[in-house]
Amino acid sequence: MSKNLRIFAGGGIAFLAAAVVGPRIFLDRPNEGGSGSKSAAELAAEFKRDFETKHDKVKEIAEKALAEAEKGVPMASTAKELADQAITGMNEAKARLDEIEQKMARRREQGDSERTAGQRFVEDEGFKSFAGQTRPRGRHIVEVKDISSLTTDAAGSVGTLVRPDRAAPVELPRRRMTIRALIAPGNTSSNSIEYDKEKGFTNNAAPVAEGALKPQSEIQYEEAIAHVRTIAHWMRASVQILADAPGLRSMIDNRLRYGLAYVEENQLLNGSGTGQNLEGLVTVATPFAAPAGAAAADQEIDTVRLMMLQVALAEYPPNGIVLNPINWHNIETLKDTTGRYIIGNPQGTLSPTLWSLPVVATQAMGVGKSLVGAFDLAAQIFDRQDATVEVSTEDQDNFIKNKVTIRAEERLALAIYREEALVYGDLAPVAP
Repeated sequence: MSKNLRIFAGGGIAFLAAAVVGPRIFLDRPNEGGSGSKSAAELAAEFKRDFETKHDKVKEIAEKALAEAEKGVPMASTAKELADQAITGMNEAKARLDEIEQKMARRREQGDSERTAGQRFVEDEGFKSFAGQTRPRGRHIVEVKDISSLTTDAAGSVGTLVRPDRAAPVELPRRRMTIRALIAPGNTSSNSIEYDKEKGFTNNAAPVAEGALKPQSEIQYEEAIAHVRTIAHWMRASVQILADAPGLRSMIDNRLRYGLAYVEENQLLNGSGTGQNLEGLVTVATPFAAPAGAAAADQEIDTVRLMMLQVALAEYPPNGIVLNPINWHNIETLKDTTGRYIIGNPQGTLSPTLWSLPVVATQAMGVGKSLVGAFDLAAQIFDRQDATVEVSTEDQDNFIKNKVTIRAEERLALAIYREEALVYGDLAPVAP
């Protein structure tokens, strides 16, 4: 600190001179006499502690000098300006240090969110310790929540378990899951969700004369319960998979985690609501009926537009269309009388849309069927347990066969508030 702050006393005048520099973090190079083994975060933390100590001392001395000046102790104008600069400079330096820490935190969060379920599992410190045993025994659990992408980054690092000469596993074909993105998200810590399901709304609002009786509107509700359901499966593998990080990561991403998402999407759409099934959107949706006065539907795309109209007439703004890939193909390949495609340019890269609404093409929707709705207003997903992966050597005859059991499961509920906000039906051309 003595290099940055000097106090000269003479003739009863306190003279403060301070030179403030912004924060700098120096990362020593390995094997050059520095602290190369320390991470940037550790060095930043050490710098922060040292910086704050010096900051407090400079501020204390500067404020003391200013206080003496306010009490009448003579102080040169130059000294006062330097004192002001010392405080201002240290505050600015502290702000820059805070900015550095925030950027580091955002990078850590971004890096974590971009990892797949399998990558998070094999990089978990507890799993590394478990798999590093000569003879792994017992079980280990890793929660792999907040998975925004199921894509496996085979080139990414998977920690100390990866051998440099290990070939990355070939990714298996998978269905793109998109239904969940249309529905409002939520969380719960209970086994069921009690809610009021809206059945209808009668709007009797009208102009009223002074002192006259006001009209009464009606909204009909019925009590409903959305039970939390469990989706789970497991598979057995050779115990050597615990030391094969790429193989284990591929198994979790391509089969276990994907298998949960595959069944989840089908349940969200088509769940019957009986037994351990969710009550799906299609199951409770309002049947399609062409609104009176609307033009006839000569083609599949016309029927989709009529479904949008039916949702809009129920006073709900639709935000998505769900189709089978075959029906979306039929719509995309429509041509005019000159042979030109009607739905965009085949060489284009635009997201699939119809009348500004996103189109979700999934095989979970039946061929010749369509679901249109205000999904975010109609329903809400409540996650009780995010996707969790467990490995255990203590299962059946695993010990004598050198096997390990890997299980994945999740728990969720689906509450459907407004059935009128969903319209489901056949895409066949209909008369008005």
